[in-house]
Amino acid sequence: MTDSKPDLNDGQLLRYARHLLLNELGIEGQQALLAASVLVIGTGGLGSPALLYLASAGVGHIRLVDPDTVELSNLQRQIAHADARVGQTKVASAAQAMLALNPELRLSPEACRATPDNLPGWVAQADLVLDCSDNFATRQAVNAACVAARKPLVWAAAVGWDGQASVYDPRNPLCPCYACLFPPDAPVTDAHCATQGVFAPLVGLVGSLQAAEALKLLIGQTDGLQGRLWMFDARRGETDMLGVARDPHCAVCGEQTAAEGLK
Repeated sequence: MTDSKPDLNDGQLLRYARHLLLNELGIEGQQALLAASVLVIGTGGLGSPALLYLASAGVGHIRLVDPDTVELSNLQRQIAHADARVGQTKVASAAQAMLALNPELRLSPEACRATPDNLPGWVAQADLVLDCSDNFATRQAVNAACVAARKPLVWAAAVGWDGQASVYDPRNPLCPCYACLFPPDAPVTDAHCATQGVFAPLVGLVGSLQAAEALKLLIGQTDGLQGRLWMFDARRGETDMLGVARDPHCAVCGEQTAAEGLK
């Protein structure tokens, strides 16, 4: 988080009035949000609600990354986009929706895929990262970059009727990383909405949870999903919480890996 915390002007005092009433947030917390920089990978089903809530909450700088364009089939669930913007890049479409909510934002749209080459620079400039992507390779690359830069990662996934979310915070020596739960060499078949479908409100619920976890971290609240895997079955309305521990032999954040990084 940046050290410079801007004073709130009259318009901001009114815009963020309901945040200012929260004892755990208040003026200092809102100043922290205005000074923060967040990287969001993916502007689809999960990224749409996450980005809109980060925007409305006043996160000062948001870099949004997605290589795709808006398609008609996206509109059933990707609420940052609109029928009139079919054919536009998703980052341009999402940026338009975010600025309509909050014109004071600083946005950096990146109409490209997140890769091991461009991620380190983006992660280094961010206070935290939201992984709203939909494939295993990107998730692994994002996680590795966050571990290397010691930046917290708010991750989620949703397909069909099922959603999952967690916070991987490498600043906490007890907190696992994404690779502790899903090793990079594990045999994984990506589950895509295009082939398996997805219940539209599910991604809204899960993406909103990602935004909530991110905002809490930015104001210094750590009572969240660190070390826990949240699982939700939208069909039955059932929620489970699974405690997860760091794997000392993890190929990304394990003790041997960390020791090698200090040499």
